Amino acid sequence: MTREQGSPQHYARWLAAPHARVRAGLARLHPWLAEFLIFGFKQGWAALFGGVMLALLIGTKLVWRPDWPIARYDALTIAAVGVQALFLATRLESVREAKVILLFHAVGTGMELFKTQVGSWAYPEPSVLRIGEVPLFSGFMYACVGSYIARVTRIFDLRYVNAPANWLVLALGCAIYVNFFTHHYLIDLRPLLFVWAAAIWFRTRIYFTVDVTPRWMPLLLAAALTAFFIWIGENVGTLTGTWLYPTQRVWHVVSFGKFGAWFLLIVLSFALVSLVHPPRAPDQKPAV
Repeated sequence: MTREQGSPQHYARWLAAPHARVRAGLARLHPWLAEFLIFGFKQGWAALFGGVMLALLIGTKLVWRPDWPIARYDALTIAAVGVQALFLATRLESVREAKVILLFHAVGTGMELFKTQVGSWAYPEPSVLRIGEVPLFSGFMYACVGSYIARVTRIFDLRYVNAPANWLVLALGCAIYVNFFTHHYLIDLRPLLFVWAAAIWFRTRIYFTVDVTPRWMPLLLAAALTAFFIWIGENVGTLTGTWLYPTQRVWHVVSFGKFGAWFLLIVLSFALVSLVHPPRAPDQKPAV
Protein backbone atom coordinates (compact mmCIF):
# COMPACT_ATOMS: atom_id res chain seq x y z
CA MET A 1 0.00 0.00 0.00
CA THR A 2 1.38 3.41 -0.96
CA ARG A 3 1.27 6.44 1.31
CA GLU A 4 -1.47 7.92 -0.91
CA GLN A 5 -3.56 4.74 -0.72
CA GLY A 6 -3.52 4.76 3.06
CA SER A 7 -4.22 8.46 3.48
CA PRO A 8 -7.53 9.93 4.75
CA GLN A 9 -7.91 11.70 1.39
CA HIS A 10 -7.73 8.35 -0.41
CA TYR A 11 -10.46 6.82 1.76
CA ALA A 12 -12.56 9.97 1.43
CA ARG A 13 -12.45 9.75 -2.36
CA TRP A 14 -13.19 5.99 -2.22
CA LEU A 15 -16.27 6.55 -0.05
CA ALA A 16 -17.58 9.67 -1.75
CA ALA A 17 -18.31 8.22 -5.20
CA PRO A 18 -18.79 4.42 -5.15
CA HIS A 19 -21.28 4.43 -8.02
CA ALA A 20 -18.69 3.80 -10.73
CA ARG A 21 -17.54 0.63 -8.96
CA VAL A 22 -21.13 -0.59 -8.67
CA ARG A 23 -21.72 0.20 -12.33
CA ALA A 24 -18.61 -1.76 -13.35
CA GLY A 25 -19.78 -4.75 -11.30
CA LEU A 26 -23.16 -4.76 -13.05
CA ALA A 27 -21.80 -4.27 -16.55
CA ARG A 28 -22.74 -7.80 -17.74
CA LEU A 29 -26.40 -7.47 -16.75
CA HIS A 30 -29.19 -6.30 -19.01
CA PRO A 31 -28.99 -2.48 -19.19
CA TRP A 32 -32.46 -1.98 -17.68
CA LEU A 33 -31.74 -4.34 -14.78
CA ALA A 34 -28.34 -2.76 -14.19
CA GLU A 35 -29.90 0.71 -14.14
CA PHE A 36 -32.60 -0.45 -11.72
CA LEU A 37 -30.00 -1.86 -9.32
CA ILE A 38 -27.86 1.27 -9.60
CA PHE A 39 -30.96 3.32 -8.83
CA GLY A 40 -31.57 1.30 -5.67
CA PHE A 41 -27.94 1.61 -4.63
CA LYS A 42 -27.90 5.37 -5.15
CA GLN A 43 -31.14 5.78 -3.23
CA GLY A 44 -29.66 3.84 -0.33
CA TRP A 45 -26.49 5.91 -0.56
CA ALA A 46 -28.51 9.13 -0.48
CA ALA A 47 -30.46 7.86 2.56
CA LEU A 48 -27.29 6.72 4.35
CA PHE A 49 -27.77 8.90 7.42
CA GLY A 50 -31.39 7.83 7.78
CA GLY A 51 -30.41 4.18 7.35
CA VAL A 52 -27.73 4.48 10.02
CA MET A 53 -30.19 6.11 12.44
CA LEU A 54 -32.80 3.38 11.89
CA ALA A 55 -30.12 0.74 12.45
CA LEU A 56 -29.18 2.48 15.70
CA LEU A 57 -32.82 2.53 16.83
CA ILE A 58 -33.14 -1.21 16.22
CA GLY A 59 -29.69 -2.15 17.52
CA THR A 60 -29.94 -0.19 20.76
CA LYS A 61 -33.44 -1.52 21.41
CA LEU A 62 -32.15 -5.09 21.14
CA VAL A 63 -29.11 -4.74 23.40
CA TRP A 64 -29.71 -1.84 25.81
CA ARG A 65 -30.19 -2.48 29.51
CA PRO A 66 -31.78 -0.03 32.00
CA ASP A 67 -28.86 -0.40 34.45
CA TRP A 68 -26.23 0.70 31.94
CA PRO A 69 -24.42 3.94 32.92
CA ILE A 70 -25.72 5.89 29.91
CA ALA A 71 -29.33 6.11 28.81
CA ARG A 72 -30.28 4.75 25.40
CA TYR A 73 -31.55 8.13 24.19
CA ASP A 74 -28.29 9.82 25.21
CA ALA A 75 -26.31 7.14 23.39
CA LEU A 76 -28.41 7.81 20.28
CA THR A 77 -27.65 11.54 20.53
CA ILE A 78 -23.91 10.95 20.89
CA ALA A 79 -23.94 8.41 18.06
CA ALA A 80 -25.82 10.81 15.74
CA VAL A 81 -23.29 13.58 16.39
CA GLY A 82 -20.45 11.11 15.82
CA VAL A 83 -21.94 9.89 12.53
CA GLN A 84 -22.30 13.45 11.29
CA ALA A 85 -18.69 14.23 12.23
CA LEU A 86 -17.57 11.09 10.38
CA PHE A 87 -19.61 12.00 7.29
CA LEU A 88 -18.00 15.44 7.18
CA ALA A 89 -14.49 14.09 7.78
CA THR A 90 -14.85 11.54 4.96
CA ARG A 91 -16.66 14.04 2.70
CA LEU A 92 -19.76 11.90 2.52
CA GLU A 93 -21.54 15.17 3.24
CA SER A 94 -20.54 18.64 2.20
CA VAL A 95 -20.53 21.64 4.49
CA ARG A 96 -23.62 22.93 2.65
CA GLU A 97 -25.43 19.68 3.38
CA ALA A 98 -24.38 19.88 7.03
CA LYS A 99 -26.03 23.30 7.17
CA VAL A 100 -29.26 21.71 5.90
CA ILE A 101 -29.04 19.08 8.64
CA LEU A 102 -28.48 21.72 11.32
CA LEU A 103 -31.47 23.69 10.04
CA PHE A 104 -33.67 20.57 10.05
CA HIS A 105 -32.52 19.72 13.56
CA ALA A 106 -33.54 23.15 14.82
CA VAL A 107 -36.89 23.15 13.00
CA GLY A 108 -37.65 19.58 14.08
CA THR A 109 -36.71 20.14 17.72
CA GLY A 110 -38.96 23.19 17.86
CA MET A 111 -41.89 21.14 16.63
CA GLU A 112 -41.05 18.27 18.99
CA LEU A 113 -41.12 20.60 22.01
CA PHE A 114 -44.64 21.67 21.12
CA LYS A 115 -46.00 18.29 20.05
CA THR A 116 -44.85 16.49 23.19
CA GLN A 117 -46.41 19.21 25.36
CA VAL A 118 -49.81 18.81 23.70
CA GLY A 119 -49.60 15.01 23.89
CA SER A 120 -49.28 14.17 20.19
CA TRP A 121 -46.57 11.61 21.04
CA ALA A 122 -44.12 10.90 23.85
CA TYR A 123 -40.61 9.61 24.53
CA PRO A 124 -41.06 7.05 27.32
CA GLU A 125 -37.41 6.47 28.28
CA PRO A 126 -35.21 8.60 30.59
CA SER A 127 -32.30 10.71 29.36
CA VAL A 128 -30.02 13.54 30.38
CA LEU A 129 -29.44 15.14 26.97
CA ARG A 130 -32.89 16.59 26.50
CA ILE A 131 -34.89 19.81 26.43
CA GLY A 132 -38.05 19.39 28.44
CA GLU A 133 -39.67 16.16 27.29
CA VAL A 134 -37.64 16.00 24.08
CA PRO A 135 -34.39 13.98 23.87
CA LEU A 136 -31.89 15.74 21.62
CA PHE A 137 -31.52 12.83 19.22
CA SER A 138 -35.11 13.46 18.01
CA GLY A 139 -34.00 16.45 15.98
CA PHE A 140 -31.68 14.17 14.04
CA MET A 141 -34.67 12.13 12.89
CA TYR A 142 -35.88 15.21 11.01
CA ALA A 143 -32.32 15.86 9.91
CA CYS A 144 -32.38 12.44 8.22
CA VAL A 145 -34.99 13.81 5.83
CA GLY A 146 -32.95 16.92 5.13
CA SER A 147 -29.81 14.85 4.63
CA TYR A 148 -31.59 12.58 2.15
CA ILE A 149 -33.03 15.40 0.04
CA ALA A 150 -29.74 17.30 -0.02
CA ARG A 151 -27.71 14.19 -0.90
CA VAL A 152 -30.19 12.89 -3.48
CA THR A 153 -30.06 16.29 -5.19
CA ARG A 154 -26.31 15.90 -5.64
CA ILE A 155 -26.08 12.15 -6.26
CA PHE A 156 -28.82 12.08 -8.91
CA ASP A 157 -28.02 15.55 -10.27
CA LEU A 158 -31.66 16.57 -9.86
CA ARG A 159 -33.04 19.07 -12.36
CA TYR A 160 -36.50 20.64 -12.50
CA VAL A 161 -38.80 21.63 -15.34
CA ASN A 162 -41.70 24.01 -14.66
CA ALA A 163 -40.52 24.54 -11.09
CA PRO A 164 -42.50 27.20 -9.21
CA ALA A 165 -40.84 30.37 -7.98
CA ASN A 166 -38.83 29.83 -4.80
CA TRP A 167 -40.90 32.34 -2.86
CA LEU A 168 -44.05 30.27 -3.52
CA VAL A 169 -42.41 27.13 -2.16
CA LEU A 170 -41.00 28.97 0.85
CA ALA A 171 -44.39 30.53 1.58
CA LEU A 172 -46.03 27.11 1.41
CA GLY A 173 -43.34 25.65 3.66
CA CYS A 174 -43.91 28.39 6.25
CA ALA A 175 -47.68 27.82 6.12
CA ILE A 176 -47.21 24.09 6.63
CA TYR A 177 -44.92 24.62 9.62
CA VAL A 178 -47.31 27.09 11.24
CA ASN A 179 -50.25 24.74 10.68
CA PHE A 180 -48.40 21.94 12.50
CA PHE A 181 -48.88 24.13 15.60
CA THR A 182 -52.10 26.04 15.03
CA HIS A 183 -54.31 23.12 13.96
CA HIS A 184 -54.48 22.12 17.64
CA TYR A 185 -56.37 25.34 18.41
CA LEU A 186 -57.76 26.62 15.10
CA ILE A 187 -59.12 25.08 11.92
CA ASP A 188 -56.84 22.50 10.32
CA LEU A 189 -55.69 23.90 6.99
CA ARG A 190 -54.19 20.67 5.66
CA PRO A 191 -56.76 20.24 2.86
CA LEU A 192 -55.94 23.75 1.63
CA LEU A 193 -52.19 23.03 1.92
CA PHE A 194 -52.57 19.86 -0.17
CA VAL A 195 -54.37 21.87 -2.85
CA TRP A 196 -51.69 24.58 -2.69
CA ALA A 197 -48.91 21.99 -3.15
CA ALA A 198 -50.75 20.37 -6.06
CA ALA A 199 -51.38 23.73 -7.70
CA ILE A 200 -47.77 24.92 -7.71
CA TRP A 201 -46.18 21.54 -8.50
CA PHE A 202 -48.79 19.96 -10.77
CA ARG A 203 -46.71 20.62 -13.90
CA THR A 204 -43.28 20.17 -12.30
CA ARG A 205 -41.08 17.37 -13.55
CA ILE A 206 -38.02 16.23 -11.66
CA TYR A 207 -35.21 14.89 -13.87
CA PHE A 208 -32.65 12.52 -12.37
CA THR A 209 -29.67 10.67 -13.81
CA VAL A 210 -29.27 7.10 -12.62
CA ASP A 211 -26.44 6.06 -14.93
CA VAL A 212 -26.17 7.91 -18.22
CA THR A 213 -29.64 8.72 -19.53
CA PRO A 214 -31.72 11.32 -17.63
CA ARG A 215 -35.11 10.04 -16.45
CA TRP A 216 -38.04 11.97 -15.03
CA MET A 217 -41.11 11.66 -12.87
CA PRO A 218 -43.71 14.14 -11.58
CA LEU A 219 -42.38 15.93 -8.52
CA LEU A 220 -45.61 15.24 -6.62
CA LEU A 221 -45.09 11.50 -7.19
CA ALA A 222 -41.50 11.75 -5.94
CA ALA A 223 -42.70 13.55 -2.82
CA ALA A 224 -45.41 10.95 -2.19
CA LEU A 225 -42.96 8.04 -2.55
CA THR A 226 -40.53 9.71 -0.17
CA ALA A 227 -43.33 10.28 2.35
CA PHE A 228 -44.26 6.60 2.13
CA PHE A 229 -40.75 5.47 3.06
CA ILE A 230 -40.67 7.96 5.93
CA TRP A 231 -43.92 6.41 7.15
CA ILE A 232 -42.16 3.02 7.13
CA GLY A 233 -39.32 4.57 9.14
CA GLU A 234 -41.82 5.96 11.62
CA ASN A 235 -43.16 2.46 12.18
CA VAL A 236 -39.61 1.33 12.96
CA GLY A 237 -39.40 4.12 15.53
CA THR A 238 -42.63 3.14 17.28
CA LEU A 239 -41.96 -0.60 17.04
CA THR A 240 -38.69 -0.08 18.90
CA GLY A 241 -40.51 2.02 21.50
CA THR A 242 -38.32 5.03 20.74
CA TRP A 243 -41.41 7.24 20.58
CA LEU A 244 -45.05 6.29 20.99
CA TYR A 245 -48.44 7.71 20.10
CA PRO A 246 -51.13 7.84 22.82
CA THR A 247 -53.01 4.94 21.15
CA GLN A 248 -49.97 2.63 21.20
CA ARG A 249 -50.09 1.18 24.70
CA VAL A 250 -50.12 -2.03 22.68
CA TRP A 251 -48.08 -1.46 19.52
CA HIS A 252 -49.82 -1.33 16.18
CA VAL A 253 -48.93 0.01 12.76
CA VAL A 254 -48.97 3.79 12.62
CA SER A 255 -52.16 4.98 10.95
CA PHE A 256 -51.71 5.55 7.24
CA GLY A 257 -53.47 8.83 7.88
CA LYS A 258 -50.07 10.07 9.06
CA PHE A 259 -48.95 9.76 5.44
CA GLY A 260 -50.53 13.15 4.74
CA ALA A 261 -48.53 14.78 7.54
CA TRP A 262 -45.33 13.27 6.19
CA PHE A 263 -46.17 14.45 2.67
CA LEU A 264 -46.49 17.98 4.01
CA LEU A 265 -43.18 17.52 5.85
CA ILE A 266 -41.58 16.60 2.51
CA VAL A 267 -42.97 19.81 1.00
CA LEU A 268 -41.49 21.74 3.94
CA SER A 269 -38.24 19.85 3.39
CA PHE A 270 -38.06 20.90 -0.25
CA ALA A 271 -38.53 24.49 0.89
CA LEU A 272 -35.71 24.27 3.45
CA VAL A 273 -33.30 22.45 1.11
CA SER A 274 -33.99 25.03 -1.61
CA LEU A 275 -32.27 27.59 0.63
CA VAL A 276 -28.91 25.89 0.01
CA HIS A 277 -29.71 23.84 -3.12
CA PRO A 278 -31.91 26.08 -5.33
CA PRO A 279 -33.75 24.03 -8.00
CA ARG A 280 -31.79 23.89 -11.25
CA ALA A 281 -33.10 23.66 -14.79
CA PRO A 282 -31.76 20.88 -17.08
CA ASP A 283 -29.42 23.28 -18.87
CA GLN A 284 -28.17 25.05 -15.75
CA LYS A 285 -24.66 24.41 -14.50
CA PRO A 286 -24.08 23.31 -10.89
CA ALA A 287 -23.47 26.07 -8.38
CA VAL A 288 -19.82 26.46 -7.44
